[in-house]
Amino acid sequence: MKKSRGLRKRSRSLLKKKARERGKTGLSSMLRQYEAGDRVLVRLDSSIHKGMPHTRFHGKVGIVEGRRGDSYIVMMTQGKATKQIIARPEHLEPFRG
Repeated sequence: MKKSRGLRKRSRSLLKKKARERGKTGLSSMLRQYEAGDRVLVRLDSSIHKGMPHTRFHGKVGIVEGRRGDSYIVMMTQGKATKQIIARPEHLEPFRG
């Protein structure tokens, strides 16, 4: 059988939710607003596939650059490079730290 090379490969434990987190995602996470310059934490919500950034950015902190439609443009560093990811607000949280 051919080896799987999809975007969600090797993410079984990474995207698994705890028992009390399962079910529908609340509206407050979808309606959250961010301004340019806000620091956000990327936490992928595995129940919503639309607007999900790559799994390598899960748990990382970035800076909101602007909007693109319903999504946000987030600047992140990966090594020495800076990456621009596009993520919907369900996959972002305000960074408290």
